[in-house]
Amino acid sequence: MNIGQVAKRSGVPAKTIRYYEEIGLIPPAGRTAAGYRDYGSTDVETLRFIQRARSLGFSVKDVGDLLALWCDRERASADVRAIAQGHVRAVEAKIAELEEMRRTLTALVERCSGDDRPDCPILEGLSDTCCH
Repeated sequence: MNIGQVAKRSGVPAKTIRYYEEIGLIPPAGRTAAGYRDYGSTDVETLRFIQRARSLGFSVKDVGDLLALWCDRERASADVRAIAQGHVRAVEAKIAELEEMRRTLTALVERCSGDDRPDCPILEGLSDTCCH
């Protein structure tokens, strides 16, 4: 398969496939006599795995680690679990950060009358010191 075909079958854009090759996340594809990339069905499976992991927010490094474990039939599931648990903790921290942002923004919006007056608690809340 050429890169366009593997992109279509995997759902991963050709540009992203080239990037994954460049950073070593996937091995470079074989080449045809004409110099075009040549992929197989295993490459499609690997790219789908990567795409699914990335859609869950795993970092490229974690995806690389998960790929290595996926390919290692002698792996310990504890190693896979540890990566996933670390990611869950990071997601929970991000959720807490977003909830705090929402609380702060909601409080600022509630303090703003939204009328024709120039004073605005939102702008005051965003500024540590007065700029004027």
